[in-house]
Amino acid sequence: MKLIKPTKQYVESWSDLIKELEEAGGRGFWLIPEKSESIDEYLQTVREHEQGKNLPDFWVPATTYWLVDGDKIVGHCNIRHQLTEKLKQIGGHIGYHIRPSERRKGYGSNILELSLKKAKALGLDKVLVTCDDSNVASIKIIEKNGGLLKEKGVVDKKLVRRYWIDFA
Repeated sequence: MKLIKPTKQYVESWSDLIKELEEAGGRGFWLIPEKSESIDEYLQTVREHEQGKNLPDFWVPATTYWLVDGDKIVGHCNIRHQLTEKLKQIGGHIGYHIRPSERRKGYGSNILELSLKKAKALGLDKVLVTCDDSNVASIKIIEKNGGLLKEKGVVDKKLVRRYWIDFA
């Protein structure tokens, strides 16, 4: 299992997971900010976003990674290089998502653990990770990876937990 930048090598798995996500009725980070028509378009978008180019309004530069197990993409994460006021409330530095068919297999903990290493390598001293107060799985994943609950707050009528993970 490894965390890699998106690549054409996994085009078949990428196509399968987009179909799976759509069938499950989800959006998630896979469609950034909208569904790409091809793997080439998707790869160009994630490269541009990493460089801070062609960002949608209110977005910040972010590096995208896939969690790959064998020849299958099982998860996706975005590591935001900085925070806006909105991201300080909800979103944080790291957003991650596991494809529906691979949930409850430990991949969530794996992707956050590996994402933290990438965030540190990007030069971040600490990261903010948020989740809905009702998302028990994410709460466990964040706390298992050293997240310390800073506060809870209401965003868009949802109670959100804000965790800091310090690399010191």
